[in-house]
Amino acid sequence: MKKIVECVPNFSEGRDGDKIEQIVASFREREGVKLLDYQKDADHNRLVVTAAGEPEALKDAVIVAVGVAIELIDMRSHQGQHPRMGAVDVIPFIPVKNATMEEAIELSKVVAKSVYEKYRLPVFLYEASAADPARQDLANIRKGQFEGMPKKLKSPEWKPDFGEAKIHPTAGVVAIGARMPLVAFNVNLDTDNIEIANAIAKSVRHISGGLSFCKAIGISLKERGITQVSMNMTDFTKTPLYRAFELVRIEAKRYGVNVVGSEIVGLVPMAALVDTASYYMGLENFSIAQVLEARIME
Repeated sequence: MKKIVECVPNFSEGRDGDKIEQIVASFREREGVKLLDYQKDADHNRLVVTAAGEPEALKDAVIVAVGVAIELIDMRSHQGQHPRMGAVDVIPFIPVKNATMEEAIELSKVVAKSVYEKYRLPVFLYEASAADPARQDLANIRKGQFEGMPKKLKSPEWKPDFGEAKIHPTAGVVAIGARMPLVAFNVNLDTDNIEIANAIAKSVRHISGGLSFCKAIGISLKERGITQVSMNMTDFTKTPLYRAFELVRIEAKRYGVNVVGSEIVGLVPMAALVDTASYYMGLENFSIAQVLEARIME
């Protein structure tokens, strides 16, 4: 049986269409790999690619994409709302079919070693691949971002897992690891006050006493004149999307702010949407087994 692994690399380019297409082309028409989705965001200045395939083929595609990104993206002039520390900011591998977490971890380490040897791009291993518990959380690694990374790497505790203790001059550093499926879920607010968005994000995220399995930051969507609570839901089975949505709405009320929409970046497990739909519709004893497409794919 074929092993299938998913990869969701995030690139620090969400505005230049030509550069985006060159990066995405690394995953197109490649045997053993399927490009599932890619989404760009000008405010975040970020590209999120979702691809899946057999481990060896996927590995090769990712390594090529990293090389393209390093050639095209100069972090010294990069500006965007989303925190970032490199031209390729993060590369997670997720076991999907006939593949174990241990195999995804091993794949992440093979890619990390190749990325450094081929491009001299320093690599931190994170999430399930991290040897140091302090590096499991991507936010800990990314703290300081590209601009603060040279100083950060001088500390012995922040020496990269692969590479020297200095950044790539134009591409920074990258985090590579294995993890379970994550849902990138954003809720939009009818205010341009970023301080309000930050305050709501702080109330919602786990690290500040909010919801378990929820990471959140406030982001300004300047072109639309609104702000956003941008969340990563790291385990939707334990903290469902509707719970995060409702808590954002509750916290927004204290500032006289309304929720005006939400979005999902990249792909989302069907179960996450079924769970949310079931909640809002008040469905009793409903399960994903009643979804037509789910039964067909069995």
